Amino acid sequence: MKQPIITGILSYGMSGRVFHAPFIHANNDFELRAVTERSAKNIKDHYPDVISYDSVDELLQDPEIELVIVNTPNNTHYEFTKKALLAGKHVLVEKPFAATSQEARELFDLGKQRNLKVLVYQNRRWDSDFMSLKSIVDSGKLGDLIEVHLRFDRYRNEISKKAFKELPLPASGLTYDLGPHLLDQVISVWGKPQCFTKTTGIFRPASQVDDFMHIHLRYESGLNVFVTASLLTAAPLPSFVAHGTKGSYIKARTDVQEDQLQAGVTPDNEKYGIEEDGKEGTLTLINEGGKKLTEHITALKGNYNRLFAAVYDAIRHDAPYPITEEQVLVQMEILEAKG
Repeated sequence: MKQPIITGILSYGMSGRVFHAPFIHANNDFELRAVTERSAKNIKDHYPDVISYDSVDELLQDPEIELVIVNTPNNTHYEFTKKALLAGKHVLVEKPFAATSQEARELFDLGKQRNLKVLVYQNRRWDSDFMSLKSIVDSGKLGDLIEVHLRFDRYRNEISKKAFKELPLPASGLTYDLGPHLLDQVISVWGKPQCFTKTTGIFRPASQVDDFMHIHLRYESGLNVFVTASLLTAAPLPSFVAHGTKGSYIKARTDVQEDQLQAGVTPDNEKYGIEEDGKEGTLTLINEGGKKLTEHITALKGNYNRLFAAVYDAIRHDAPYPITEEQVLVQMEILEAKG
């Protein structure tokens, strides 16, 4: 009989409510025991049997909790992850894992010393749109890849009320907010680049942190991967574009999971993760006769449940976790590089 992993979530704000609690609650491999809520106590409205602690330290002192999800502000990830490990808990840490590669190495080493799992939460590997790009790339239909573009475009001219995102604190700014999503997707497919160049900028009025990021990653094969994120893009471009010697693939950012979770759709709903009709990607190939062939590709089902299945297998069965230490360290080195 399976033994569920007793889990605590360090914050029951948006990420706790949307990206973590529904998956823990719907999965018999986990049991949600407690969250931290410093002021408003909202957990009882959704999960009446879950404990609401007033502080992180109280939650970490709960002897029944085995796994702690660190989903607090970016600049606290290192501190709270270290505290959780010292309290004897496995950890699942939201992006960005840390502010520097030095901090990241220290946390990974501490986990090994204490025989605890240090796992990084990179859910967008299981976005429908990205998985569709990956499936096309893996199929070889595009031939030898020449250039790939991944973008995260938004238009938010105003300064966020979340101070940790807008003040010049460790791991603040757009590079550390959206950069980890994009870089993890790239690294999961193509690995460590041979070299990279990075550009960041500040364009919003009164902004103290970067709100534009562009990274050009070059690989030994000759492949060029371009990663871009912006908070001032009024007309978003396609988020996934790949050009190869035999054709091209273009896909908008169309994953529905976040919107569904915000609307209360649970991860065990049969419609969860399925894109609407009309959101298909476009595959354009040139055949041997030089004729252009166009096909609309239905996206794969998005499924963040697969991340939590990997967490369970890593903790209970010591199975390899798909987001590896080496991949995270490559990401951290790029994030912390001057732009």
